[in-house]
Amino acid sequence: MSTEEIQGGKVLPREISEELRKSFIDYSMSVIVSRALPDVRDGLKPVHRRIIYTLHELGMTPNKPFSKCARLVGDCMGKFHPHGDSSIYDAVVRLAQDFSTRYPLVEGHGNFGSVDGDSAAAMRYTEARMSKITQYMLADIEKDTVDFQPNYDERLEEPKVLPAKFPNLLVNGSSGIAVGMATNIPPHNFVEVIDGTIAQMDNPDIEIKELMTYIKGPDFPTGATIMGTEGIISAYNTGKGSFKIRAKAHIEEMEKSGKMRIIVTELPYMVNKARLVEKIAELVREKRIEGITDLRDESDRTGMRVVMELRRDINPQVLLNQLYKHTQMEDSFGVNLLALVDGQPKVLNLKQIIHYFIEHQKDVITRRTRFELNKAEAEAHILEGLRIALDYIDEVISIIRTSSDEQNAKDKLMTRFGLSDKQSQAIVDMRLKRLTGLEREKIEEQYKKLQETIAFLKAVLDSEKMVLDIIKQELQEVKEKFGDERRTEISFDVSHMNIEDLIDDEEVVVTMSHRGYIKRIPLSTYKSQRRGGRGVQGMATREEDFVEHLFTTTAHQYILFFTTRGKVYRLKAYEIPEAGRTGKGTAIVNLLNINPSEEQITTALCIREYNDDFHLFMATKHGIVKKTLLREYNSSRKDGLIAISLHEDDELIGVRLTKADEHIIMATQKGLCIRFAESDVRQMGRTAHGVKGISLSEKDTVVSMDVIYEEDAEILSMTEHGFSKRTNPSEYRVQGRGGKGIIASRLTEKTGLLVGLKVIVPDDDIMIITDDGIIIRQEVTGISKQGRSAQGVMAMRTGESKVVAIAKVANKEDNEELENEEIEATEIESNEE
Repeated sequence: MSTEEIQGGKVLPREISEELRKSFIDYSMSVIVSRALPDVRDGLKPVHRRIIYTLHELGMTPNKPFSKCARLVGDCMGKFHPHGDSSIYDAVVRLAQDFSTRYPLVEGHGNFGSVDGDSAAAMRYTEARMSKITQYMLADIEKDTVDFQPNYDERLEEPKVLPAKFPNLLVNGSSGIAVGMATNIPPHNFVEVIDGTIAQMDNPDIEIKELMTYIKGPDFPTGATIMGTEGIISAYNTGKGSFKIRAKAHIEEMEKSGKMRIIVTELPYMVNKARLVEKIAELVREKRIEGITDLRDESDRTGMRVVMELRRDINPQVLLNQLYKHTQMEDSFGVNLLALVDGQPKVLNLKQIIHYFIEHQKDVITRRTRFELNKAEAEAHILEGLRIALDYIDEVISIIRTSSDEQNAKDKLMTRFGLSDKQSQAIVDMRLKRLTGLEREKIEEQYKKLQETIAFLKAVLDSEKMVLDIIKQELQEVKEKFGDERRTEISFDVSHMNIEDLIDDEEVVVTMSHRGYIKRIPLSTYKSQRRGGRGVQGMATREEDFVEHLFTTTAHQYILFFTTRGKVYRLKAYEIPEAGRTGKGTAIVNLLNINPSEEQITTALCIREYNDDFHLFMATKHGIVKKTLLREYNSSRKDGLIAISLHEDDELIGVRLTKADEHIIMATQKGLCIRFAESDVRQMGRTAHGVKGISLSEKDTVVSMDVIYEEDAEILSMTEHGFSKRTNPSEYRVQGRGGKGIIASRLTEKTGLLVGLKVIVPDDDIMIITDDGIIIRQEVTGISKQGRSAQGVMAMRTGESKVVAIAKVANKEDNEELENEEIEATEIESNEE
């Protein structure tokens, strides 16, 4: 290409793409090497190194008074880092924050910000000086231990790297974003890192797995808990990994009110506490998290304390897990062990980082030793000349007295005694007091010590083992001075652990009102009463509402909610909020995605697992039945699964778990029932319609369906006005599926319509509930045993109310049997007014 002379210069034509490529690469490498990434040897970026060196030059040491940060920033910018005062001051602030830096390298005096995100005061108001630990980053820098380079204007020199007597890259970590790459190295515990470094020096072939017995994982200045070791292992082996950090919180009971509260004492690294509190408040306002009645920050200079008071009906462990899920109380930390090695960015594993630190220390110790050896040999050289002069002191004095000037004297001494220029200069400069006997002895003693020192230093230079021993010794000294306890706990990862592992598997009663309010209550709340008792208030309802559904289960069981429209939804029992005995509960629409105007919960089954040996047997209001394998329902959808296909005017009234060779009994509102073998109904698919189970008369509907699972079982019937009886199953003869049935109970105006039948055993208790919320629990043995066509005896005085549901409380033997089968079921049945 041709060139043109323009005003004494040259213009070189270039392709713009080539120029941009070259310029951008130059810019990128400048950012990578000179701005964003730490050096593997001292763990510092250039700005941090220049700040520390400026502290050293200004004499802002720990034993000196604090000096204004403006002075530090000004000197650093003017001499070494011409990239703006704000970038320097921000780095100074971060080095001084004990919640940002695990072992702060700058000791700050004044407002240096807070964990709430408050910014530091202006540099003219704050003061700083070197931390005690920082002295070990600079130790022996004057002994030619590191290389220096010209500063930006080539008027001064700055160190390329600091001696760094501890592995600062691991101890304090580093983070930075360069061009096309980023680094994120977590801080670690001082004691663990030193122990790991010494272990690697003892065994250079040590594996990372063994190294992790010393360095267990990151140790953040804010504490908290690391969940699991998988991400740590990945990071230490490959240089990249990710793990979760979880806030430390505990649950305690309030003394006066008895309510529970959650206390947060430690947060994940770099989480803004003020924003976290705002986020929790926002989630409460939006009702994405329910149950927090008061939220306040009680943190002070003694430590962090965020308090959340909870409603009585809230399970605090479940709420705490919701906070972990929806807020930064659980945060992820992505590790990227990227650092500069010989000026080139490299992703390193744990062993490599320690290896490069050890190599750096070997170089530092070797250069220091060589420096000290040269100094000792120079001193010994001078002392050798002084010893010669003292041996011939009279002649030396005579030479000096007869010499015309200092140089003439030096020349004569060098000629006469074979001395060097430095030795002759020392003799000429020697004071008369050195001629005393005591001073002669001191020179001899000093010379002897220097010879020992020289011998030791030469031995060090000739022995790598001695170099390593010195590094170990110095590491131990630093460890003893600055080592502390680990702050961050390392726990197992509970992200895949079911919350039920933290919840007692207690027996509970679940009730739901006609208007769809549901709650969970410990079974022990209800006390067994004799037949005819008035009962206890089981649920507070509005005048137009009444409790419609009731069943017993345990906290860990699945609850399958079947609706009148033939759909099924799934919850764990503990997911239903607990409430007091007379509490209204929580609207079911907050837990399940159902439309209360179109469908209501009619039946619930409680299971521990989806066992292939079981079927779901269903019955509808119009007498249709269906049998399907239980495993076909092992799915959970937000909008529910189709359990049975229904005609438009039909409704699902009951579902039961069944095995082979059992008998089904169905009862109608008008007091008829039918008993037939389960095998009469063939197995069908999940969305099938079903077949006829009983033929109904006009205006009659099916109100109950149950399974006769034992020959010694009994049939308990209940009417609207509280009349009940027990009957031997043999009185209900087996018929073919689809018949009209036989009389189950003699109904009169006094008894009211039939509410349902239950298959019970003598040890059972039953729970009876009325439409005005009254619940009574009683032993079935307190109810008379009568014939199939009898009307029964009064089991509960209902007054103006009506019985709407009955539920069986399984006895101990039943529970043990069902636990052995790993499956348990209870059912609710209801009768709307």
